[in-house]
Amino acid sequence: MDYTEAKIGRIFVLRLHQNECLHEVIEAFAVKKQIKNAMCFFLGGAEEKSKVVVGPEDGKIMPPNPMITLLQGVHEGCGLGTIFVDETDTPKLHMHASFGRKNNAVTGCVRMGVNIWQIGEVVILEMTGGSAKRVKNKETGFELLETQ
Repeated sequence: MDYTEAKIGRIFVLRLHQNECLHEVIEAFAVKKQIKNAMCFFLGGAEEKSKVVVGPEDGKIMPPNPMITLLQGVHEGCGLGTIFVDETDTPKLHMHASFGRKNNAVTGCVRMGVNIWQIGEVVILEMTGGSAKRVKNKETGFELLETQ
C-alpha cells in the first residue's frame, strides 16, 4: 500500500444540464478551477444510450478490452469518483456509478460517456497538500495512482 496525506480544500456544487457529458463537464471544470485532487459525488439521471464500462472482456489479458453497455431508457444514477492529475498535470476523473431502471441495475465506469437526463448534481471536495498523481502503467494500460 502507498499513501499520501491531504486536507479538505474548496467545495464545489455543480448543476449539470440535459445531455451534458458527465466526465467531460467535471474534467473541464477541474481544469478551469485548477483542481488537482478531489473526491466527487454524482446524483441524477442518465440519458438513454449513455455508455457505461462494465468490466474487461477477459481479466487476464492486458491491456484489457473494455465491455461497454448502452443504457436502454432513462436511468436513475448515483456515483462516486476521484479526480487526480495525470503525468501532464491534466485533471482526470475516475468515477464508478450505478444506474437503475425498473428492476434492472448497471454499475460501471462513466468514462465512455454518460449524458445527463434533466437532473445532474455533482459535489466536488477538493483535497490539498497530497502528492498523488495518475501515472500510466505500461503493462495494464491503466492510469494508476502514485503517491511519490
